[in-house]
Amino acid sequence: MTGLEPLDWPPAPLRTERLVLRGSEARDRAAFIELFASPEVGTYVGGARPRDELEHAVPEVPGRRPGVFVTDLDGAMIGMITLDRRGAECPGHVRPDAEEAELGYMLLPEAWGHGYAAEACAAVLDWFADALPGEPVVLCTRTANARAMRLAAKLGFTEVERFEEYGAEQWLGMRKPGSAASG
Repeated sequence: MTGLEPLDWPPAPLRTERLVLRGSEARDRAAFIELFASPEVGTYVGGARPRDELEHAVPEVPGRRPGVFVTDLDGAMIGMITLDRRGAECPGHVRPDAEEAELGYMLLPEAWGHGYAAEACAAVLDWFADALPGEPVVLCTRTANARAMRLAAKLGFTEVERFEEYGAEQWLGMRKPGSAASG
Protein backbone atom coordinates (compact mmCIF):
# COMPACT_ATOMS: atom_id res chain seq x y z
CA MET A 1 0.00 0.00 0.00
CA THR A 2 1.40 3.29 -0.99
CA GLY A 3 2.44 4.97 2.23
CA LEU A 4 0.94 2.27 4.44
CA GLU A 5 4.20 0.58 5.31
CA PRO A 6 5.31 -1.62 7.04
CA LEU A 7 2.62 -3.93 5.69
CA ASP A 8 3.61 -6.90 3.58
CA TRP A 9 1.68 -7.08 0.34
CA PRO A 10 -0.35 -8.90 -0.73
CA PRO A 11 -1.79 -10.36 2.44
CA ALA A 12 -3.29 -13.82 2.49
CA PRO A 13 -6.74 -13.76 0.86
CA LEU A 14 -9.49 -12.49 3.14
CA ARG A 15 -12.58 -14.68 3.20
CA THR A 16 -16.10 -13.63 4.10
CA GLU A 17 -19.32 -15.60 4.03
CA ARG A 18 -19.64 -15.15 0.25
CA LEU A 19 -16.49 -13.43 -1.00
CA VAL A 20 -12.74 -13.74 -1.31
CA LEU A 21 -10.66 -10.54 -1.22
CA ARG A 22 -7.33 -11.15 -2.89
CA GLY A 23 -4.56 -9.64 -4.94
CA SER A 24 -5.10 -9.07 -8.64
CA GLU A 25 -4.37 -11.72 -11.26
CA ALA A 26 -4.16 -11.74 -15.05
CA ARG A 27 -7.65 -13.35 -15.25
CA ASP A 28 -9.10 -10.12 -13.76
CA ARG A 29 -8.11 -7.90 -16.70
CA ALA A 30 -11.46 -8.06 -18.54
CA ALA A 31 -13.37 -7.26 -15.34
CA PHE A 32 -11.08 -4.27 -14.61
CA ILE A 33 -11.76 -2.94 -18.11
CA GLU A 34 -15.50 -3.48 -17.67
CA LEU A 35 -15.41 -1.72 -14.29
CA PHE A 36 -13.68 1.40 -15.61
CA ALA A 37 -15.68 1.47 -18.87
CA SER A 38 -19.07 1.18 -17.14
CA PRO A 39 -21.18 4.36 -17.34
CA GLU A 40 -23.06 3.27 -14.20
CA VAL A 41 -19.87 2.79 -12.19
CA GLY A 42 -18.45 6.04 -13.54
CA THR A 43 -21.45 8.13 -12.45
CA TYR A 44 -19.86 9.32 -9.20
CA VAL A 45 -16.17 8.78 -9.96
CA GLY A 46 -15.51 11.07 -12.90
CA GLY A 47 -17.22 9.15 -15.68
CA ALA A 48 -16.54 6.03 -17.71
CA ARG A 49 -13.34 5.71 -19.71
CA PRO A 50 -13.42 4.64 -23.36
CA ARG A 51 -13.09 0.86 -23.70
CA ASP A 52 -10.54 1.09 -26.55
CA GLU A 53 -8.34 3.37 -24.40
CA LEU A 54 -8.57 0.88 -21.54
CA GLU A 55 -7.73 -2.08 -23.79
CA HIS A 56 -4.41 -0.35 -24.58
CA ALA A 57 -3.70 1.10 -21.13
CA VAL A 58 -4.66 -1.67 -18.70
CA PRO A 59 -1.67 -3.91 -17.98
CA GLU A 60 -1.75 -7.69 -18.20
CA VAL A 61 -2.19 -7.87 -14.42
CA PRO A 62 -4.15 -4.73 -13.51
CA GLY A 63 -4.43 -3.42 -9.98
CA ARG A 64 -1.28 -5.17 -8.87
CA ARG A 65 -0.20 -2.70 -6.26
CA PRO A 66 -0.34 -2.45 -2.50
CA GLY A 67 -3.80 -1.54 -1.24
CA VAL A 68 -5.88 -3.11 -4.03
CA PHE A 69 -8.12 -6.03 -3.10
CA VAL A 70 -10.01 -7.81 -5.87
CA THR A 71 -13.53 -8.70 -4.75
CA ASP A 72 -14.08 -12.25 -5.96
CA LEU A 73 -17.45 -14.05 -6.01
CA ASP A 74 -17.41 -17.71 -7.00
CA GLY A 75 -14.04 -17.34 -8.75
CA ALA A 76 -14.84 -14.18 -10.71
CA MET A 77 -13.95 -10.56 -10.04
CA ILE A 78 -17.01 -8.42 -9.28
CA GLY A 79 -15.15 -5.32 -8.11
CA MET A 80 -12.33 -3.95 -6.01
CA ILE A 81 -11.70 -2.41 -2.62
CA THR A 82 -8.78 -0.01 -2.17
CA LEU A 83 -6.85 1.46 0.72
CA ASP A 84 -4.60 4.41 -0.11
CA ARG A 85 -3.22 7.42 1.71
CA ARG A 86 -5.35 10.52 1.13
CA GLY A 87 -2.89 12.99 -0.31
CA ALA A 88 -2.20 16.26 1.49
CA GLU A 89 -3.22 18.14 -1.66
CA CYS A 90 -6.78 16.78 -1.40
CA PRO A 91 -9.33 18.78 0.56
CA GLY A 92 -10.66 17.20 3.73
CA HIS A 93 -8.51 15.63 6.42
CA VAL A 94 -8.73 14.48 10.03
CA ARG A 95 -5.02 14.53 10.91
CA PRO A 96 -2.75 17.58 10.87
CA ASP A 97 -0.21 15.78 8.65
CA ALA A 98 -3.00 14.52 6.35
CA GLU A 99 -2.14 11.19 4.70
CA GLU A 100 -5.00 9.26 6.35
CA ALA A 101 -5.83 5.80 5.08
CA GLU A 102 -8.74 6.19 2.65
CA LEU A 103 -11.16 3.42 1.76
CA GLY A 104 -12.44 3.20 -1.80
CA TYR A 105 -14.56 0.65 -3.62
CA MET A 106 -16.11 -0.05 -7.01
CA LEU A 107 -18.31 -2.98 -7.99
CA LEU A 108 -19.71 -4.01 -11.34
CA PRO A 109 -23.39 -2.98 -11.67
CA GLU A 110 -24.63 -6.58 -11.71
CA ALA A 111 -23.13 -6.96 -8.20
CA TRP A 112 -25.03 -3.96 -6.79
CA GLY A 113 -27.85 -4.43 -4.30
CA HIS A 114 -26.64 -7.73 -2.81
CA GLY A 115 -24.65 -6.40 0.14
CA TYR A 116 -21.29 -7.34 -1.40
CA ALA A 117 -19.80 -3.85 -0.96
CA ALA A 118 -20.64 -3.81 2.75
CA GLU A 119 -19.31 -7.35 3.23
CA ALA A 120 -16.08 -6.68 1.33
CA CYS A 121 -15.40 -3.25 2.86
CA ALA A 122 -16.04 -4.55 6.39
CA ALA A 123 -13.53 -7.38 5.84
CA VAL A 124 -10.87 -5.00 4.53
CA LEU A 125 -11.49 -2.56 7.39
CA ASP A 126 -11.16 -5.38 9.93
CA TRP A 127 -7.92 -6.53 8.27
CA PHE A 128 -6.58 -2.97 8.32
CA ALA A 129 -7.51 -2.49 11.99
CA ASP A 130 -5.49 -5.61 12.84
CA ALA A 131 -2.58 -4.67 10.54
CA LEU A 132 -2.25 -1.03 11.68
CA PRO A 133 -4.04 -0.66 15.02
CA GLY A 134 -4.94 2.87 16.01
CA GLU A 135 -5.04 4.21 12.44
CA PRO A 136 -8.19 6.09 11.47
CA VAL A 137 -9.72 5.45 8.05
CA VAL A 138 -11.55 8.03 5.95
CA LEU A 139 -14.04 7.68 3.13
CA CYS A 140 -14.96 10.43 0.69
CA THR A 141 -18.02 10.37 -1.56
CA ARG A 142 -20.40 12.75 -3.27
CA THR A 143 -23.38 13.62 -1.10
CA ALA A 144 -25.57 12.89 -4.14
CA ASN A 145 -24.51 9.22 -4.02
CA ALA A 146 -27.21 7.98 -1.65
CA ARG A 147 -26.03 4.35 -1.78
CA ALA A 148 -22.49 5.33 -0.78
CA MET A 149 -23.77 7.53 2.02
CA ARG A 150 -25.83 4.62 3.42
CA LEU A 151 -22.89 2.25 3.15
CA ALA A 152 -20.58 4.72 4.93
CA ALA A 153 -23.03 4.89 7.86
CA LYS A 154 -23.40 1.09 7.92
CA LEU A 155 -19.61 0.71 8.05
CA GLY A 156 -19.33 3.08 11.02
CA PHE A 157 -18.11 6.25 9.29
CA THR A 158 -19.24 9.56 10.78
CA GLU A 159 -19.18 12.91 9.03
CA VAL A 160 -16.11 15.07 9.47
CA GLU A 161 -16.84 17.72 6.87
CA ARG A 162 -18.34 18.58 3.51
CA PHE A 163 -16.64 20.49 0.75
CA GLU A 164 -16.94 21.31 -2.93
CA GLU A 165 -14.75 19.37 -5.36
CA TYR A 166 -15.19 18.23 -8.97
CA GLY A 167 -18.21 20.52 -9.25
CA ALA A 168 -20.16 18.65 -6.56
CA GLU A 169 -20.58 18.53 -2.80
CA GLN A 170 -18.34 15.89 -1.23
CA TRP A 171 -18.76 14.16 2.12
CA LEU A 172 -15.76 13.10 4.19
CA GLY A 173 -16.34 10.57 6.94
CA MET A 174 -14.02 8.94 9.43
CA ARG A 175 -14.08 5.52 11.02
CA LYS A 176 -12.31 5.68 14.33
CA PRO A 177 -9.92 2.92 15.29
CA GLY A 178 -11.82 0.11 16.96
CA SER A 179 -15.13 0.96 15.23
CA ALA A 180 -17.19 -1.94 14.02
CA ALA A 181 -19.55 -2.08 11.10
CA SER A 182 -23.22 -2.53 11.90
CA GLY A 183 -25.44 -5.17 10.37
